[in-house]
Amino acid sequence: MLTLSCQARSPPLLLGRWRRPCFCRSVPLFPSGSTDRVTQPGRPGSHASAWWGPGFSGSLACPAASQTQRPCPSGRAHSSCQSGGLGPASPVTQPPRPAPRSKGTAAKLGLGLSLQELGCHGGICHSHQKPAAAAGSEHPRTPGHRCSTAPQHRAAAHGRSRAALLTGRLPIRNGFYTSNAHARNAYTPQEIMGGIPNSELLLPELLKKAGYTNKIVGKWHLGHRPQFHPLKHGFDEWFGSPNCHFGPYDNKVKPNIPVYRDWEMVGRFYEEFPINLKTGEANLTQIYLQEALDFIRTQHARQSPFFLYWAIDATHAPVYASRPFLGTSHRGRYGDAVREIDDSVGKILSLLQNLGISKNTFVFFTSDNGAALISAPKEGGSNGPFLCGKQTTFEGGMREPAIAWWPGHIAAGQVSHQLGSIMDLFTTSLSLAGLNPPSDRVIDGLNLLPTMLQGHVMDRPIFYYRGNTLMAVTLGQYKAHFWTWTNSWEEFRQGIDFCPGQNISGVTTHTQEEHTELPLIFHLGRDPGERFPLSFASDEYQDALSRITPVVQQHQMSLVPGQPQLNVCNQAVMNWAPPGCEKLGKCLTPPESVPEKCSWPH
Repeated sequence: MLTLSCQARSPPLLLGRWRRPCFCRSVPLFPSGSTDRVTQPGRPGSHASAWWGPGFSGSLACPAASQTQRPCPSGRAHSSCQSGGLGPASPVTQPPRPAPRSKGTAAKLGLGLSLQELGCHGGICHSHQKPAAAAGSEHPRTPGHRCSTAPQHRAAAHGRSRAALLTGRLPIRNGFYTSNAHARNAYTPQEIMGGIPNSELLLPELLKKAGYTNKIVGKWHLGHRPQFHPLKHGFDEWFGSPNCHFGPYDNKVKPNIPVYRDWEMVGRFYEEFPINLKTGEANLTQIYLQEALDFIRTQHARQSPFFLYWAIDATHAPVYASRPFLGTSHRGRYGDAVREIDDSVGKILSLLQNLGISKNTFVFFTSDNGAALISAPKEGGSNGPFLCGKQTTFEGGMREPAIAWWPGHIAAGQVSHQLGSIMDLFTTSLSLAGLNPPSDRVIDGLNLLPTMLQGHVMDRPIFYYRGNTLMAVTLGQYKAHFWTWTNSWEEFRQGIDFCPGQNISGVTTHTQEEHTELPLIFHLGRDPGERFPLSFASDEYQDALSRITPVVQQHQMSLVPGQPQLNVCNQAVMNWAPPGCEKLGKCLTPPESVPEKCSWPH
């Protein structure tokens, strides 16, 4: 979740990641069990709205675009089961010209959340099996959430999505990719030597120019070595980890991941910050919530504009939730984690309202990828009708929920079919702060304020990369695949399946299949599941190809790839002795330094 707030000069902003947006009526962010938290659809006087979208590409309608929601089990009502469903876009009340500035921005970023997990997208029920009060139903939901069909992320794995969000640039431009092999997903495990380059300008660095105080809570994932530290890239505060919460490790072959407060570690996962793999219990989301609330209160007291990047990771395997939420969902541990995130988001929004700064704060919630089906069903979500999941460039891996909330500015009950990208949050946030994007480099993100405030829809392509390879592009309703590949036969036979139960001949291939001469083209409006490619001989195919081809050619001719940062690994650079370890007696002895080429299997 991204939150941007202006205390004295401009309104706050909360940013997230998305692909294509649709707006839904006033409902909670996630389908939780309390009816007390559900505002009435179309309620008069509501001024806030939320906007969903995964790195937007395509022009699909929201999966939940019907006027009625599916019923939940008897006696278990929640947001996705309320009547009303999605409503037509409401006009913005006196849209400000020029666009108002935001004094605060909050970006809330989940991990591996799909559209199908959230109520305003007709999501699967995560309703209570216990009394509603057990899930923190005390906080009301602000009316008017705006949902999109899903934002498009720029990469099929989390680290590269985060780099795209904070730089406004494709990973192929900002260097967050590998060239070790063709079309490989790479990320930032603790043996990686690379990270976000110093040459890149990150959103918090630029917001500092407008007087913003910036904090990241949760996972950084843009490099763990000292030169990549978030406080060296514009953030003023940090509480969280540089890597995923994998483990536990023995601290001999591999160290446990550290948790930082600002410059120094304050403990390690599975040690000072326990995660019980057997029960799924961990208090990390509650700790991250308190960090966010304290930061907002402090900046409000200082009358300082702020940017909060709330990058929680409870829905990433190994999935966890705190004790009050464990066992409260029909979806098991994963549903419990989603419900706790929902509760936490509600508390953040309630605080903004109680402090009287909600109209000066823009909040955006999204996820970095679609659901990781390889972890489902116990520790992963569902991508509903969309093909495959995380690690792929099919719709299931690229469509994510995204919600924008800005009372008094974004009108309630809106649904937009604007095709968007997580990179747009970079440019949109700068605009909210009264800043222009850098002019010395290509910025891929667009300013979506005209869409959110005035309902404008812009025609634009969305490019899908896997490593160093352009896999697909979406333009309007059409998506063209130039390469298809899920993962290798070797991995698949070992049980690693990114598309369980979805075998589409010639599409979900286990060898890298090239289609650059005659791409596979799908009409996402009729076929959101990418199951029926258009016939090469059809007039529709030829017309779509004639519009897509020059767009792709222009993109490739002007593309200047950045220096790949995810090529070299070294066991010696793992988190053996992070800053501050000596104060805790937690320093470990690293092995001999042996740089080697990273191996990325898929």
